[in-house]
This record gives sequence, C-alpha cells and structure tokens, in this order.
Amino acid sequence: MTSEPPSEQGPTGPPSGPLAGHGGGPSSGAPEPTRPDWPSTPPGAPAAPGGPGRPGGTGEPSGPPPGEPPGGGQGRWWSSAPRVALLLGALVAAAALTIFFLRQSGAGAGEVYLQPATADGQDPFTRSTAQGYSASAAQAAPGTPPSPGAGRTVPGSTPGLYGGSYSAPSCDVERQIGYLTADGSKANAFAGALGIEPAQIPGYVRALTSVQLRLDTRVTDHGFKDGAATGFQAVLQKGTAVLVDDRGMPRVRCACGDPLGPPSPANGTPKARGGGWDSYRWENTVAVTPADAPLTALTLYDPTSGRWFERPAGGTGDTDRAVSRPGTGSSQSSAPGTPPPNTSPSTGGGYSTPPASSPSAPPATPVTPTPPTAPPPPAYGPAHR
Repeated sequence: MTSEPPSEQGPTGPPSGPLAGHGGGPSSGAPEPTRPDWPSTPPGAPAAPGGPGRPGGTGEPSGPPPGEPPGGGQGRWWSSAPRVALLLGALVAAAALTIFFLRQSGAGAGEVYLQPATADGQDPFTRSTAQGYSASAAQAAPGTPPSPGAGRTVPGSTPGLYGGSYSAPSCDVERQIGYLTADGSKANAFAGALGIEPAQIPGYVRALTSVQLRLDTRVTDHGFKDGAATGFQAVLQKGTAVLVDDRGMPRVRCACGDPLGPPSPANGTPKARGGGWDSYRWENTVAVTPADAPLTALTLYDPTSGRWFERPAGGTGDTDRAVSRPGTGSSQSSAPGTPPPNTSPSTGGGYSTPPASSPSAPPATPVTPTPPTAPPPPAYGPAHR
C-alpha cells in the first residue's frame, strides 16, 4: 500500500480552535492575547490609534466593566464615602454615649472623703474651733446600731442623734465667726455655699446649735481653694463637732470651718479617700433629713456621763437642761444613746418633755428655750460638687 507524499504547500488558512487568530501572516488580523501580561501589539508593530484603553485602541476595553462607574475603583470609593462617614459618625456617637452613661451611673458611687473627728479635712476654711470631747466621743457611742444600708436617713429631730457634753459647747462659736469674717474671700465663699449674704454670717452662726455627731454621717462638704468653695462628698466620723440649724441639719464642721449641706444620692459603694477609722463601714453611714418644722430644742446624749439633756436651738451649753431618757417605758429606745431610726419628726424635737429630773441626772432648774435671734436659715439648695 502506497501513500501520497506530504504536500510541499503549507496550510492555506488559520488553524481552527483556540489558536485561531495567532497564525503568522499579514492576513491573520490583529493578534489577541490570551494572558494579561502579553502585549496587545507584537514587538515592532505600530500601536493602534488611541492607545490601550482608548476607543479605537487594542488590548484593554474602551470603557469600565459593567456596573462600575467611570474612573475604576476610585469612583466606587468616592461614591460610598458619605455612607462610610455616616457609619463612623454613628460609632463615635455610640462610644460617647456609652462613656457618658457609665460616668453617670458611677457618679453617685464615685469617691467619698473620710474625715476623722478631729482632722483638719480637705482644704479647710479656718483653723479648728472644736472643743470638748470630740476625740473620746468617737469611741464612746453605746448602743449605736448598724444601719440596714447606706441609703438610711435619720430625721434631724431624732432624740439622741446628736450628743455633747452637758453644759459645755462643742464648738467655739464666737471664734468661728471671727475666723470667717476676718477674710473677705472666705466670707463670700462660706456665705455662698449656705445661700446667705456675707453680712449675715454672725447672726446665722450664732443661731446654730453646737453638738457632736453620734453616727458616721454623709454630707456635702465644702473646702476653700483658690478663693472659692469646692464641694465634695464626705463622711464625718461620729464624735465630730458640728453646728446644726433649727431643722437638725449639719451646717458647719467646727474642726475646719467648712460649710455643710445634704449629701448627693449614692449608687453603690464609693471609693474611700482621706484618713479613715477602724469602725468605718459605708453601709453603716447615715444622712440627716430636715425636721418638718423648726425645732426649739434638741435632745442630746452625753456618752461620757450617760446623761440625757436638752439644748435649746442656738445654745452653746450654758442653757442645757437635764431630762430623762426619751421613750422610757416604750420600745422606742432600747439602749442608752440609741437613735431610733426613721423617727417621725415633729415640732419641738419629736418627743414629749419628761420630768425635769431623773435618777441618772442631778436636778436642774428649768430654762425656757430662747428662739434664735437671727431669722431662720434659708433652705439649703440641691447639693453640688
């Protein structure tokens, strides 16, 4: 069997299949690359008019892919920029709100400054005018019960809430007035914290009653710094000498001359700063609330002698009057020096005046309570920091 010899003439057309369009020869048309890195124009061949990527050129398409705006990726980024800005703004706002609410929720807990009975305290207004038994009272408050929680409040009219030494003041009122009025900037700051005029300081302070705390008490204290009163939350140790108004509210801390106000509400247990004491427990602190009506006298307890006595409003000790223990024969006061919690306040101190003498105290001449000579102190505004 014979076969024909191969033809000497080559193929007359381009091969079929994937290699079509890559045959050599002028009539094969423009080459079509099969990889992006292959040149669209063979070496040595003139470039097509318009160049790659332009109408009439070869290689890259003459327009953007379907669905993509002119300019490629840059056009897509700028078209979504407003959306990105809105998203970033929402994230920043959410973070700011989170920080705000966290601070608000912890504002009440925050910090509280512990002030022992005889300590100068933070940024004191004046030198100490405390006197009497302040140091020993901190260790001699029999029958003081633990509080059922730091939210406990006690009316300022509660018998035995405050103590003192019979016939002896807890604070040198006249010296306190002298310190405050000797410095104009301190007088202005002191008066501003209490809502009075500087000229009213002498009459206002003289109308206050000199006592000692018998429970660790929460207050808004005001130090003196850079010519102004600076409010901060504080706990005053039992035994601290203070001056209280005719509603039973602490108004001046005698160890430093600081004006006092009601405490801010507390949420949780605040971080304690300053000097502490062994018996301090945040859950055992109390806040004093004002009596419903002005008091003509306060019933105090002397932890050193065990006496109960009555001190007229504005009294400093020389008008004290011995009385029997409030609630005798009832369950109101089960132990000496135990302030009954949440006692309903009433005019005249919230108690019935007992006989003028008792087995525990020597007879005393009754003294008619003398009302304060100065107008009643203005109501203290909301506590500020």
